[in-house]
Amino acid sequence: MRNAAREAALNIIFAKQFNTDFVEVLKKKVFKRFKLEKEEDIHFADALIETVETHRAELIAGIEDACHHYMENRINPTDKSILLIAMAEIRYFHEIPPVVSVSEATGLARKYSTEKSADFVNGVLSGVINKKAEETNEDC
Repeated sequence: MRNAAREAALNIIFAKQFNTDFVEVLKKKVFKRFKLEKEEDIHFADALIETVETHRAELIAGIEDACHHYMENRINPTDKSILLIAMAEIRYFHEIPPVVSVSEATGLARKYSTEKSADFVNGVLSGVINKKAEETNEDC
């Protein structure tokens, strides 16, 4: 179930903001907590985490650009983690429609963050998708 995989990835990415020496044992505990037992779910969560870690600087730059250069250190850490996951999906998981990534991110924001976070996350990601669409149309 990709929802649970996203939630597990969110918890790990959030924790890594505060402790870069993240222990593999803790990751296994998070996966167990979210009942990630199927190989495909574990693979998806791992792929999200790895993609965010590999492309963190680029993804942060994309978030800052979409926030009109609102510095990432001013973004709520939960919202930033959610945005990192969604941006990774939009840019690197081409089998997932961007609208699905936005919907899932908005749902995570509703569940894990502040009242206004869902609107903030939705707005940022909609801007990213619109910019990507404009760039694609310019290439035609």
